[in-house]
Amino acid sequence: MPSKIKYFFKLYYIAKEKYYGSQRQENVLTIENAVIDALKDRKYLENVEEAEFEFASRTDRYVSARGAVFSLIPKKEPILMEINSFLPEEIGLWAYSKVPLEYSPRFNALSRHYRYIIPVKLSYLSFKYNFNLNLFKKASAQLEGAHDFQNFSKRDDSIENTKRTLDKVKVYVLHDTIIIDFISQAFLRQQIRRMIQKLLEVGKNEISYNDFLALFDASKFVSYQPASPKGLILWEIKYDSRVSFHIDEKSAERRDNYFFQEEQKSWLQYKLFSCLQQDNFS
Repeated sequence: MPSKIKYFFKLYYIAKEKYYGSQRQENVLTIENAVIDALKDRKYLENVEEAEFEFASRTDRYVSARGAVFSLIPKKEPILMEINSFLPEEIGLWAYSKVPLEYSPRFNALSRHYRYIIPVKLSYLSFKYNFNLNLFKKASAQLEGAHDFQNFSKRDDSIENTKRTLDKVKVYVLHDTIIIDFISQAFLRQQIRRMIQKLLEVGKNEISYNDFLALFDASKFVSYQPASPKGLILWEIKYDSRVSFHIDEKSAERRDNYFFQEEQKSWLQYKLFSCLQQDNFS
């Protein structure tokens, strides 16, 4: 390439057990490691620092993504399917944009959109816990706006400011499944999973609504385990108008075919146990 051109790339990944999160690490496999290996194999990358390779967001082990973003100054004009051909099917690039050289996928992000799927059916929650969906929604609405989220995040002494602004928290019920969207410019470590954990405790009547509100009091530190990472998806990251993603049709088709095939693998088991619970079909 005659001069430096920086790109942002969108990618999906499904966080299988073999991956130890998204952030690159030594001696274990991560999403970043897999992407870097593919870029090096296809001669797009030699030195990570010189190429300004950077992910916009880090995700924990078992967290998946539909619209993660990373930056790269490639050694040649990128062909997404050439890169994808060296990636496992659970990882894939599917869109790209040329961006100003000074842009960072992390620091120029205007918003990050995460989606959490509660891993059990609403009807099961209602049967086992007398689940209060209305109270769950009422508590979730309190998370919107500017708050100190110290008690909704993993304790980290390197982070001095635990105040964040949640632009949107929305609860859906789709096909007997609770889905929650969270949108903010930035999140603290494990923030979404810890918010989910406390929302579930409210819905299950394990803590009161007032107990939930008391967690906004940062003068008292509260420790507890977060909800499972397996229901969490990094859905989308938005930027200003100087970042305009072009969808590569073949790469998007590869992504969608993989999603469909994985859905079919789980379909028979789901239907089998659904049928076992019924006496007849008349």
